Formats: sequence, structure tokens, C-alpha cells
Amino acid sequence: MEWVVKIGGSLFPEYSINLAQELVGEDVLIICGGGHLANQIREYHHKLNFSPTTHHKTAIMCMDIVGMLLADKVKGAEAVRSLEEVKKVRDEGKLPVLIPSLLLEYLDPLEHSWRVTSDSISLYISYLLEAKLLITTDVDGIYTHRPSLDGAQFIKEISAKKLLNFGETSLDESFAELLLKYKTSAYVVNGKHPERVMATLEGRSSINTFIGGD
Repeated sequence: MEWVVKIGGSLFPEYSINLAQELVGEDVLIICGGGHLANQIREYHHKLNFSPTTHHKTAIMCMDIVGMLLADKVKGAEAVRSLEEVKKVRDEGKLPVLIPSLLLEYLDPLEHSWRVTSDSISLYISYLLEAKLLITTDVDGIYTHRPSLDGAQFIKEISAKKLLNFGETSLDESFAELLLKYKTSAYVVNGKHPERVMATLEGRSSINTFIGGD
């Protein structure tokens, strides 16, 4: 597997379906963010204070749901539940979409907190597969602060060590820590523009942020 592409939940449904359709035939595994469903779990948690394990596992189930819905709407895609299935579906020329809860229930590698979301989960899966990681979201990449605020500057390249000090970005809080732990790297790309994603996968110049793990 050459790439793991995480499709942010904020892109579901239309943008994520369009992007995944473009990725059929590529050497790619898709992992979906939980989107509005996971955000609803977070809202419930703020009101009711669920245990860390409960909100962690239910948010992952939201990733399952979005992944199953996506695979159903993309011709040539297939939902998979194990790394063995990933290889089988890829070898058949289809686009595997990971339904991650069973795999993560078995391995359970990451802390149970809201610091860990589908970003860090995708990073962990890419590490297992020795694949490159591309995170797609609804912004162009990493900014000096929230893009909606005045004065936000786009960052073309940044180290994981510097990203640690940024606080809130389009990535979860544990992502930079795991990049350093696994000594790997990642790209962040706006998934509303499939041509940018394809250019990054093909090694061509594009609008994205590269995060180095060294």
C-alpha cells in the first residue's frame, strides 16, 4: 500500500464521495473521519461526561458508519475490516475503505481521549502499512492560527516539533506527538479540490502542507 488517505468528516457527503471516486484505481486505502456524527458524541460528552473509553469507541463507530456510507456510494470501492482485506480488495483493483472499529478494538494502540481522533488513527494505520499519509480536510492545510481569523498565514512546510506548540489546528492534538514517535511525515490537503490530492499523490506541485516527523 503506497498511501493512506484520510477523508475528513467535514467533507461528507458530496466532497468525500467525489474525492473517493477519483481515487478508485490508485494504490490507496481510505479512512473516513466521523464528521457530524462524532461531533454529536462530543456534544453529548460535554453534557453527560462519558468515560474516556466510551467516547473513544463510540467516535470510532462513527468512522465506521461514514466509511460504510461512502463505500456504498462510490463505484469500485469496498468496505474492509482488516489489513488482510485491504490487500485482497486492492489486488482486485478496487478501492478499500477501512471500517476501523474491529481492528482498533483488537490492537487498541492509542489513548482514549478527545486528543485522539481519526487523524491520529489514520497515522497509526499508515504506520502499520508502511504507507505515506495524506490528510484531506476542508481547508488548504496548516495555518499560523484558525484560517477564519484575520491574519492567518498558510504554512507550506512545518516540522512536527514546531507543530506541537501550535495548539489547535486542523489536526488533532496527539498527531504531532505520534509523527515524532513513528518518525514519519504527512501531507494536509484541501479535499474539496481532488486535483490537489491527485497532484500530491503523484509527487507534483500542489497547494498543501507537508509535516515532517524528524
